[in-house]
This record gives sequence, C-alpha cells and structure tokens, in this order.
Amino acid sequence: MLRFAPRVATRAAAAFQSSHVAAGTAATQALTARWMTAAAPGPKPANPEFSSGPCKKHPGYNISNLPTAVFGRSHRSKLGKERLALAINETKRMLGIPEDYLVGIVPASDTGAYEMAMWNMLGAKDIDICHWESFGKGWFADAVSHLNLRETVEVTEHTAGYGELPDLTATSKDRDICFTFNGTTSGVRVPDGCDWIADDRTGLTLCDATSAVFAMNMPWEKLDVTTYSWQKVLGGEGAHGMLILSPRAVERLETYTPENRPLPKIFRLAKKGKIEAGIFKGATINTPSMMAVEDYIDALAWAESVGGNDGLIKISNNNLAVVEKFVAENEWIDFLAKDPAVRSNTSVCLTLDLSPEQIKAFVALLEKENVALDIGGYRDAPPSIRIWCGATVETADVE
Repeated sequence: MLRFAPRVATRAAAAFQSSHVAAGTAATQALTARWMTAAAPGPKPANPEFSSGPCKKHPGYNISNLPTAVFGRSHRSKLGKERLALAINETKRMLGIPEDYLVGIVPASDTGAYEMAMWNMLGAKDIDICHWESFGKGWFADAVSHLNLRETVEVTEHTAGYGELPDLTATSKDRDICFTFNGTTSGVRVPDGCDWIADDRTGLTLCDATSAVFAMNMPWEKLDVTTYSWQKVLGGEGAHGMLILSPRAVERLETYTPENRPLPKIFRLAKKGKIEAGIFKGATINTPSMMAVEDYIDALAWAESVGGNDGLIKISNNNLAVVEKFVAENEWIDFLAKDPAVRSNTSVCLTLDLSPEQIKAFVALLEKENVALDIGGYRDAPPSIRIWCGATVETADVE
C-alpha cells in the first residue's frame, strides 16, 4: 500500500497541481515534483482493504465455509445456545481472560456494550473520564449530558489533543475511571501494562478496547469492564458487542441501582440484585444474527491457526513496523502519535505535507486506482490518513 504504480504517482501529482487550492508551500511543491519523477515502485496490494471498521476479512475467508446448521434456527434452541456459548468460551480462552471474569454477547456493537456499562454502573462514585479522540469524547459527553452525572457525583475530565495522551496518573484509585485503550481515530493507545491503574483501587475501570483486543496485550487485572466489537481486529460482522466483567464489576451491578434512571430492556444486566447470568452463557438479551456468530467463530478459528492472541499481536506489530520504516525514510509523512510508546499498531494515523483538500484528492485517487480503500482520516480528526494494520491485513499488502 505504501508503494503505488508510477501512473498513480503521476496522476496524484497532476491532481494536486490542478487543485483549486493554490499550489501551496515550497514543501508541497517539492513533494509534487518528487512524485512526478518518482522511480517505479512495487506492485499494488493484493487486497486494498485498509478500513478501520468494519475491517478486512481474514486471509482465506470464504463465506461458503461457514457452517449453516444453525441458520433458520432459534438462538434459544439447544444448537443456538451451544454456538453462542462456544463464541464466548473461545473468546475467554484465546484472550487469557481470568476464570472468574464474565464474558457476554450484547446488542449494538462496542457502543452498545460500553453504554450498557455506563448506564448500569456509573454514579456510585466520583468519576475520572480520560479522552484524547472522538469516541472517548463521546463517552464523556454522554456521562455529563445524558446521564447528567454531575448532578450527583463529581466528574473530572482528563483530555489531550489528537496525537497525545492526557496525564493518566492524575486519575484516582478511589474514583471510577472511563477510558479507551486505543484511540481509533487518533492512533494513540495507553501505555503497555496500564501501570497508572492502581491494583488496590476502590473504583472501577471501564475500558473501551474495541480496536485493541486481539492486537495488544490486555492487562486484565487492571480492567473491570472491557468492551469491544467483532468487526475490528478479527474482521467480523457488525451489530454485536462483547462485555467482559471482573468480579468487582459484578459486585457493583448487584449492589448498586441508579436512582431515577430507567433502563431499556437491552441495557438490563441485573434483576432483583442478581446478575443476569444467562447473558454470559449464551442466552442473549435480544435476537443475535446467527450468521454473524458463525462468522465470529470462524475468525477465532483462523486466529488460532496463526498463533492465537500472541500471533495476532505479532502480525499487527509487523504491519506497524512497515509503516514506521516508511515514515522514517520519507520526510513528507509523519505519525499523528509522535511517541512510539503510545503509538497504535492497529489504527495507524498519519499526517502528510499537504492541504486538507489535497489529502482528500490523494485518498480519492488511491481508491480509484484500487490501491487503498477507506483510508481517509476520521471526520473530527486533523487532516490525515488512517491505515488499518490489524492482523487480518497481510504485511505484504502494507508494504
């Protein structure tokens, strides 16, 4: 992907030169000249899919390989429950989730899973909300504008601009902490190990890990609520979320009921002071797509074939290394995340020495030439491109 055919380079330069935006700075003009005279690069990617969600299917994927016995059957049938339970159990095994943690399949993707946790658990303690990109900012907005938590508890905002992290050590072990493990729209992740989270905390940690799970080591002992969706690192289908709860999170659910906070049916995790245990055994709250379930199970089987969780992390790291080498060798491109220690190995965000209009033209041209699809930066992010480097993307295609 980081090399494209000579005619693409020539067309790119021509597009930028003819843009209604002025030719721009000397640096931009020099970049255009370099593209016009660039030596012939290597071939196009075999697969140009670099979307950050839904993400590319795993190598060798074929929908005809999915088992169909459960299609047209009730998700409440013996077979349906078995397949849902298999998805849960394989997830827990492959991710090394502690035995006393609960894993459940819930509605509405990662968004539904995280909102479910917020609406059920927040309000028992003061809260630290950390955000440095659009999705984390959205969780903060929901907490103060929709849950109106500042009416009952103190809510402290810890924030930083795109490409940076806030001071995570400023959070308190005696407050609930909400954060994203990996900022999908900024390419910035939390430091490995999450040492800023205290082992003797009295508050809960609520972690949106949708673009981190299966690509980064998850320190489960630091995480009380973890959410993700199937369509990210494993390239599964949308609409279903995963909710992972520590024993401390379960205790909160069974001992705390928010006052004056009606919960819709699809958000209800406890009844009469007890966790709805069936959710974590395959008895989903509402009807799931059994085709999506089989698709997820297929992705888990593929993941096992490439070395399980460790193998997936290795592929993502290798993909990031290709981009890092390219950036180091070319002065016109850089990472939005300057610090390598917090640089994402999945949602890799890059700035270019081009105007916003030129970046849009560049992205459109790469799509037209079938070099790279869906790599435009997120709408709220600084002008940039975003290359998905999760494990379903083959390293040769990144190269």
